[in-house]
Amino acid sequence: MTNNKNATQRPVALVTGGRRGIGAAIVLRLAQDGYDVAFTCRNEDEIAQQLCAQIETVGGRGLAVASELQSLEAHTALLARIKAWGGTIDCLVNNAGIGSPSRGDLLAMQPEAFDVVLETNLRGTFFLTQQVARLMLDSPSGHARSIITVSSVSVDMASPERGEYCMSKAALGMSTKLFALRLATEGVGVFEVRPGVIRTDMTAGVADKYEQRFKDGLVPMGRWGETSDIAAIVSALAGGQFSFATGSVIHADGGLAIPRL
Repeated sequence: MTNNKNATQRPVALVTGGRRGIGAAIVLRLAQDGYDVAFTCRNEDEIAQQLCAQIETVGGRGLAVASELQSLEAHTALLARIKAWGGTIDCLVNNAGIGSPSRGDLLAMQPEAFDVVLETNLRGTFFLTQQVARLMLDSPSGHARSIITVSSVSVDMASPERGEYCMSKAALGMSTKLFALRLATEGVGVFEVRPGVIRTDMTAGVADKYEQRFKDGLVPMGRWGETSDIAAIVSALAGGQFSFATGSVIHADGGLAIPRL
């Protein structure tokens, strides 16, 4: 669904990896909050188009764009399409990313696995954020401006069996600080959300293991995180009410990352 910008002048959000899971929950929450929402996906398939239709049911416009985060050339095409559709971007949610290709001994990690994870999660996210930040500064809209990166508890909590993933997320933590400093005087709030164990189709295969670990006290709140938990936090940060807290990190993990004796 790619109709041109209408006269309502709703703020425009871009959510990377918005077709399913946490990303789809964020897409729908922002649409409910009054945004027109573009989102990236691997394929502009029926599921993506159904999500666009859901956006329309709450009064917004949806745009699904097939785009690979690790391709810097794809970023240019992506933003050109969004500019033609929505004019500018008021909220960027960096949600897309990949996990480790396989888990195993840190001493056996292969350069190819390291490269693909860092190229996607860090390099792709950094340079897309750079381009969106330029677009924001070049195209004032009158709406609150925000850049929100959905990273992971793995920024701080080490998992040696998926070291490349942890390193990519840790670097995103520094990226948030850097963009927050650069954009502070420009009125763009920059934030990081660090989810813990979230119930999605990606965690369905290990659901039984985590249910037992919850009973054993892994998460102080004793439950799964839901995609709606993350979407609610992103929604609050996007609206501009926390602009003076730019650079802040929200731990969305039920207390998982709190150090305990």
